[in-house]
Amino acid sequence: MNTSTLPALVPPDAGLRRSTRRVLPGFNLTLGFTVFYLCLIVLIPLSALVFKTFTLTWPQFWEAVTAPRVLASYRLTFGASFIAAMVNVVFGLLVAWVLVRYSFPGKKIVDALVDLPFALPTAVAGISLTALLAGNGWIGSLLEPHGIQLAFNPNGIVIALIFIGLPFVVRTVQPVLEDAEKELEEAATCLGATRWQTFSRVIFPSIAPALLTGFAMAFARAVGEYGSVIFIAGNMPMVSEITPLIIISKLEQYDYAGATAVATVMLIISFVLLLVINGLQTWQRKRSAGSNQ
Repeated sequence: MNTSTLPALVPPDAGLRRSTRRVLPGFNLTLGFTVFYLCLIVLIPLSALVFKTFTLTWPQFWEAVTAPRVLASYRLTFGASFIAAMVNVVFGLLVAWVLVRYSFPGKKIVDALVDLPFALPTAVAGISLTALLAGNGWIGSLLEPHGIQLAFNPNGIVIALIFIGLPFVVRTVQPVLEDAEKELEEAATCLGATRWQTFSRVIFPSIAPALLTGFAMAFARAVGEYGSVIFIAGNMPMVSEITPLIIISKLEQYDYAGATAVATVMLIISFVLLLVINGLQTWQRKRSAGSNQ
């Protein structure tokens, strides 16, 4: 029997396997380009930062990163960033809720104004806030006679960080609210749940990961902010001097190793905090998925 004329036996899922392998055409090339671009933009600059820090001995490094002036800047930078991010979580959720759940005249204008801190140069934002909150500004002139000073102290830093961080929370939470299933809210209401119970047990668990993401983005943005803060902070050592200003001052004094040492500490602390926040996000998603099953 001549078997050469018989049709070849082809597994029924061979075409499926071939199509599965070809879902991403040129995968090897795109993956290589992605890794190369990531190394060029992120890993190489960060490695240069670390390698420059290694030029210091351990006593020199410890002295550079634990000087009293530097420690005071750490407390101010991370403390103000945390407070600003927490405020943005609350008011960012309120703004996103209003934009998603209500219709009112000028809604598109308000929606566009949320992105203003993205488009506005940070230096312009700092100058504008200073002009408003200083003693001779529109708002500052009304508050300072009552003993409330918002400019040239840590209060001004927090306000500037709130301004530049709000869009991160709004734009992260807004799509989640738009995709939320309103049928679940209606079912909870029909079962006798109050508005607070509906929000805390139905709405909040679904938007909690987005809120954590918005908090992380706003916090990370605030930690490295320089332009909008430098004009309104006052820059008084041990009082209103942020860590990015310390780094810039060391660079201007040609203390490159000291500047990279402080920057490395900032990088490590920020990375650890973001790692913790990402872990909380993963835990929240697993908890929400488990409760839905």
